[in-house]
Order: sequence, then C-alpha cells, then structure tokens
Amino acid sequence: MAARRSMRLARNAVIGALAGAAMLGATPAAHAQTALKVMVFAGLSNFSIFAAQHKGLFAKHGLAIELINTPSSDAQRERLAKGEIQIAHAGVDNAVAMAELAKVDIAIVMGGDNGFNRIIAQSDIKSYADLRGKTVVVDAPNTAFALLLYKVLKDNGLNKGDYVVKPVGGTPVRFDAMMKDKTNAAGILAPPFAFSAVQAGLKDMGSAAKAVGTYQSDGAFVLREWAKANSDTLTRYIKAYVEGRRWVLNPANKAEAIQPLVDRLRLAPDVAAQTYAVATDPADGIAKDAKFDMEGFKNVLKLRAEIEGQWGGNPPPPDKYLDLTYYDKALAGL
Repeated sequence: MAARRSMRLARNAVIGALAGAAMLGATPAAHAQTALKVMVFAGLSNFSIFAAQHKGLFAKHGLAIELINTPSSDAQRERLAKGEIQIAHAGVDNAVAMAELAKVDIAIVMGGDNGFNRIIAQSDIKSYADLRGKTVVVDAPNTAFALLLYKVLKDNGLNKGDYVVKPVGGTPVRFDAMMKDKTNAAGILAPPFAFSAVQAGLKDMGSAAKAVGTYQSDGAFVLREWAKANSDTLTRYIKAYVEGRRWVLNPANKAEAIQPLVDRLRLAPDVAAQTYAVATDPADGIAKDAKFDMEGFKNVLKLRAEIEGQWGGNPPPPDKYLDLTYYDKALAGL
C-alpha cells in the first residue's frame, strides 16, 4: 500500500512538472489578449500591419487587433475623438487638424512612410493647365493629401477657385470616382491604386510630395489621455508593428511577404510584386522601423500654413503634436 502511494505521488509530481513546463513555455497569445481597434485607409500603408498579423506578432505581444478600413479621414477623426477606436493610421496632417480645428488632444506616436502619392489624371489631361475649370477629387478638402494637391496646382499656376474641389473619400473611393466619371479630372492616388489607374488608361502626372520635398505622410496617432492610461498596450503595439516592418524589409522574406498584399488588397501577383518593390525601395520605401521623419513633418506644417493660412502662415514647433516616448521605449525593448 505504501508502494502504491509512492507511485501516485511520483505520478502527480511528473504531471505537475509537465504542466509547469507548459506554463513556462506559453506565449502571451495563450493568455487573455488586449483588444485594440485600429482604423486605417485601405492600401500599401498597412503592409507592416498585414505582416504582423500574418506572422502572429500582435498575438505574440498579447494583442488582438481589429483592423477597420475608414471611408474617409472625417470618419476616422470623428471615431478617434469619440474613443470608438484606439489607434489611427493616416496622413499625420489629420492629427494636426484634430488638434487645431477640433481641439482634440492627440499625440502622434510613430512614423510610417512618405505616402508614395501620385497625381493621377484622366487621359485627356496633357498638363496641369488643362485642369483649369475641371474637377479634382479629394478626401477631406482641408487636410493631408488635398493640401499636397493644391500646392502642386498652385506651383503650376492654378489657385483655389481655378478648379472645382469635390470631397469623395479615401484613396479607393477616389479611384472609383475617377474610373466611373471622367469629369473627375484628377486626384491623388497611392499604390496599388495608382498602378491600377495607369493600367486602366489614366495618366500619372508625377509625385505629389515632390512639390514640398521630404514629407511625413502616414503615421500612427492616438488620444493623448488614452496613451497615458494604456502606455504598456501602446508600447506592445508599436513593438509588434516594428517587428512586422522588419520582416517586410528583410529580402529573404520577399516571396512570402508579397502574398499578404495579394490576399488583403486583392491584387494580381504582378501588381502585388510592383507594390512590394515600391515599399521596399532602399531610397524611397517605407521608413526603417517606422521612424518618424521630423524634417518631413516640418514640411507638413509649412504646407498647412501656406495653403490653409493656419497660424497666420507661421507653423509652430512640431513637438506640440508628438509623443515619441512610447516608440523609443518599444525600440529599446526589441
């Protein structure tokens, strides 16, 4: 009887040791995950998020991401202001607009890319002068890429009032508007939509950001109070995002990395490969580790001051819109 008791104790000890080992080896994904609603514009700017989801990196950091496509910047800014989403990825001029126009206390917490924006026009548009009296399509009429478009037109002799501005929504909506109605003469599109537009016969008039030089386009921004109350969650999100970006930019992952573009953006393999090439271009591709481009952001503020007359034409110091401490902490932990 004593022998049987000893055997039971030994068996229980083995079971307990195995269970303990399993717990020690468990990843954060095995435990309850923090839910986050992240709102984005459909397109190439989400490549790092697609990669992080594909490789399970958000789960690795204990996060469950609901990725939501926004129809417009107005809708995105409104939902962020109401706390209906936690993180927004978009042209960071939208964060500036939230702070200055809606008086919402926001913080830009991470960079992203230069937007890869092209000015696309109908095939009968031979020069910018041909847009006089014509309609240009934009997202919101007073933020981000619309301001880039106005700047390019201004530099080519067209001032506001020389053309009609039609707010329609984000890049996919602008693409559809130009494809379905030729009176929508021009607009800004980014890959892969810019590629599809050219394949369909529309004309690429050139880079939109060329008019201002280096340009900080897409980045992540949040409500400042939410960030303070959820600093660990935000830091873990940035870690996963940066790890996704590192994976995308590793040439060894090229074949596998193209597939999420095919699947998530519903692209033909050749268009996905072309889009991948733009994203990973050593000179003009997505920023390494999603580093924030301070000089590019200063140009964003200069553009708003020039085109919208904000701040009496004199842009403020950029620091008032930023809090990169979460980013710095995330990188230090990788």
